[in-house]
Amino acid sequence: MAKKNVIQEFKKFAFKGNVLDMAVGVMIGGAFSSIVNSLVNDVFMPVLGLIVNTKNLDQIFLVLKSPEGVDVTGMALDEAKAAGATVLSYGNFIAAVINFLLIAIIIFAIVSLIRRAGELGKKKEDINPAKPVRLCPYCRQEIADDATRCPHCTSEVPLEEKN
Repeated sequence: MAKKNVIQEFKKFAFKGNVLDMAVGVMIGGAFSSIVNSLVNDVFMPVLGLIVNTKNLDQIFLVLKSPEGVDVTGMALDEAKAAGATVLSYGNFIAAVINFLLIAIIIFAIVSLIRRAGELGKKKEDINPAKPVRLCPYCRQEIADDATRCPHCTSEVPLEEKN
């Protein structure tokens, strides 16, 4: 009996619209991430590599400690690690920061475009906040603008003059 309740609760949770929308968002986010990674690694990193005079930015590292008798000067990152050197590969960190900034900028641009597109079909009065509702002066319940009697307390209410 308890298993059926758990399964029913899981079905209710898993097949709600929000959960499915979130799952689709995660899938698209994964695909989007690979596009941004390619943009960073294939476009921006070579340009930054030219600026800092290296073939690839993720190959920039600082040797913290090299093993005795081994000169790691001029070695690539993988070679220095294989030789037993302790290295700080800050080029990978720079690549990750650039990757994050690009994703943040692109997501901001997409959200802004979606927000603007949503406002295109709306009339100006739909975008502006609604006018205040009319309240009965006796029972303080909402009444129609053209009502002469309150539907809640049946009191007579004077019509408001329109300017």
